[in-house]
This record gives sequence, C-alpha cells and structure tokens, in this order.
Amino acid sequence: MSIEKPWFAIRKPLSPQRQTLLTLCSFLLPIAVWCVVSYVPFIWHPDMVVTISADRSDVTTVYSVGDRLPRDKESENDFVFEDFVEAVRVQNESVLEAREANDPLVTTSRTNKKVLRHLAPVGIAEGWLTRDQATDDAAIYQLWGDIATGERVPTSVPLSEENKEIVAENWAILSGISETYESKKIPKEALRTLVPQGKPSNPVFVPPPHEVVATGWYDWTHQRDPSKPSMPERYVHSLKIVFGGFLLSCLIGIPLGILGGTYDFFAKLIEPFTDFFRYMPAPAFSTVLVAILSVYDAPKIGLVFLGTFFQMVLVLSNTTKMLDRSLLEAAQTLGAKSRHLMFRVIVPGILPKLYNDLRILLGWSWTWLVIAELIGTKSGLTEFIETQGRFRNFDSVYPSIIVIGLTGYITDQILASLRPVFFSWDPEHSGKKPLWIFRGFFWLVDQDCYDRTTPERKPLISQ
Repeated sequence: MSIEKPWFAIRKPLSPQRQTLLTLCSFLLPIAVWCVVSYVPFIWHPDMVVTISADRSDVTTVYSVGDRLPRDKESENDFVFEDFVEAVRVQNESVLEAREANDPLVTTSRTNKKVLRHLAPVGIAEGWLTRDQATDDAAIYQLWGDIATGERVPTSVPLSEENKEIVAENWAILSGISETYESKKIPKEALRTLVPQGKPSNPVFVPPPHEVVATGWYDWTHQRDPSKPSMPERYVHSLKIVFGGFLLSCLIGIPLGILGGTYDFFAKLIEPFTDFFRYMPAPAFSTVLVAILSVYDAPKIGLVFLGTFFQMVLVLSNTTKMLDRSLLEAAQTLGAKSRHLMFRVIVPGILPKLYNDLRILLGWSWTWLVIAELIGTKSGLTEFIETQGRFRNFDSVYPSIIVIGLTGYITDQILASLRPVFFSWDPEHSGKKPLWIFRGFFWLVDQDCYDRTTPERKPLISQ
C-alpha cells in the first residue's frame, strides 16, 4: 500500500496532481478575491456607479453612466451620489411647478434630445441598442415609446417607479406631437429628466471582472477611432518593440558575455564599465535616444536594448564562469585547442543555463515596454493604456495590461517546454536527440577535426 506524501515536505517534490492543483489555485485565488470584493455588497463598496444619468442645469459637471460617486454622506468629497439625485429632483420639481401654473418652461429641442439620450444606456445594457446607436435619436425615440407602452421592460437596468412615471409622462408629450421621430417636431417645452440611478460599486480603479471582460472584448473586436490603430495593430507594434530591443541585446550581449566569462582579458576590459553603467536608469537616456534616433520606433527599441543589454552581459559572463572547470581540464588533457574548448566544451556546457538566463531577461524586456512606448511619439498598447487611464476608463486599461502579462507568461512557458528538446545533452533531459539546428551547428564546427587531404577523421586528441 502506497503512503501519500505530506503536502509540506522539505525539499521534496509534490505529486503531479498536487502540482497541477496548486498551479490552478495560484491563478484562481486572486480572481476569487477580486470577485468577492466586487460582488459581495458588504465587503467593500464605497462608491455608487451611475447606471442612469441626467443633465443638471445648475452645474457644469456632467456625470455619465459608469461614473462613480461616493455614497457616504461623511465622505471627504463635497458632492456625493445622493446630492446628485436630489439636485435632479429639484430641477424636475421646477418643471412640474411651471406646468401646473400653465406657464411651462421653454428650452431648446437640442436640450430635450439630450434628455432623451439618457435612456440609451438602458437600451444598450438590455441589448436593444448597439453602442453605435447611443446617439441615434430615431432609435432612442422608439425606445422611449416601447418602454412607456410596456412593450419592453428593462431587467438588466430596471427603472425605478419614479423614472417609469417620467418616461410615461415625457412620452405622452412626445407622442402627442408625433409617434415617430422627426427632428423638427421635438418639442421645446422642457421635459423632465430621468432621476439618476446607481448601484454600490468599488472605486473606479477596481472595476468588476465582468466589466473588464466585456469592455476588453469590445475594445479588441471593435475600433474605437478609425483614425487610430486597432488593438491588434497596437499589439503587433508592441511585440516589435519588445522583441526588436531584446534580439538586438542578444546579438551583441551573448558574444560579449561568453567572451567575458571565458577570457580574463575581456572580463577586465568589458565588465567594469558594464557593471557601472547598469546602475544608470535607462529612462534617463530617453531624451538622448530621441535626439539621436528620431521620435518613432527606433528610440523605443533602443530603450529596451539599454534596459537589458548591460544586465545580459554580466549575467551571461557569470553563467560562463560557473562552468565546471574539470570539463575544460579534461578536454585539454585530450588535446583540445582553444577553438575546440570554446565551441565543443564551453558553449554546449553553458547553453542550458544561458537559455534560462535569456528567458528571465526576456521578462525584463516586457517591463521596459510601457516606458519605451511613451518616449517620442506615443504608440502601441501603452498609448491606449495611458489615454484610457487619463479618462479613468480602467475597465479598458486592465485588459491591455493582462494581455501583456499573458503574452510574456505564455512565451516563457513555451520556451520552458522546448528546453528538453533544445538541450537533450543536459543531464536533466537525457534520452532525447538535440534539435536539428544544434546538431547542424556542432557538425559544422566539428569539420575542423577532419584532414582535408584524406577521408579519414583526424583524432581530436594528440597521439
């Protein structure tokens, strides 16, 4: 009978099933906390999110659907949700008093159209209108008639009894002039505005999960502004910045790192300045990069390069120095020359660890993306994040941040899964053949061990 291993065993691996379970929990637990905070009312809901808005004539501040206001009268904010509601009711009372005095207030048809449009978010939430119809006065006009007559009953954003009365009263005025929308027939008599409605909510910077998913899906499948790049186009641009800067770092940093770890001459020549320069913050050179490379993509790639290159040289140099010296001594005893030591001992010996180092450094490249895309001409996902964050549309901000994180994580997991295929000679992955590209590389290097004048192979060791 097998004995189940304990969950907490020092330096002992868990079973594959337990590892899978804990991996799932590491992702599900933060999401669960997010859901609890967002959907359980008594946990933490200091604000009210506006679900039905209204115009106020007494202030210039406009609160739209999705805006959040403090719900507590003791809040430090001078204007809370109840004040907003009460101000609209006072405004509606003045409209009613004028009617009762047979002297209705006169306004413009444009103002009344704005009143009608406050019902559009209800139609969008119910799926009766698309987002593109948020300013389609004809569709909104028909919606007022359908709700007033009971043909449509909102359930996602149910109307209060007070607002049902306002809808019916306004429709009586509108339909008395025309059952169908005609711009010139919108009355100039002031209509009562809908009374703002809301529901308890987290602060604007912690939108609930369903809003993040819905808004993210919309942003990535619809183009908000035809004059600007779509989200997939921004994503591809950001990938070019990250991998462009990282590949440039690899092209220069890998050879220098290996040379520094192999030859003390190069170590003393390269590492002191590299060690000094890596403490300088890369963003400090953004203005220099723009001055040299213009304002488009080149300085962005340059910043990612600066953020990874100097660390790469030192990390790879240290990895090279950690190679077991006995391997070099054994090869030299067998007659290996310097070239063979480099390409047949040092490079194959450090490649598995060098590969892991590059995976970590690639993660650093992603951390430089946001700063890089803000220098010069703003671009890519960062421009969208910065713009939406400025307008406090955090339900649009988080999907882009999550996409960046997922891309980096999935890339790292793919590279980790390929490691046994790339480095089958590593003791951790014995039994697999090296990938063809490495077999070809070492075959090419190994040609130096042949005598070109005879078909026989020259021995690597001295006889």
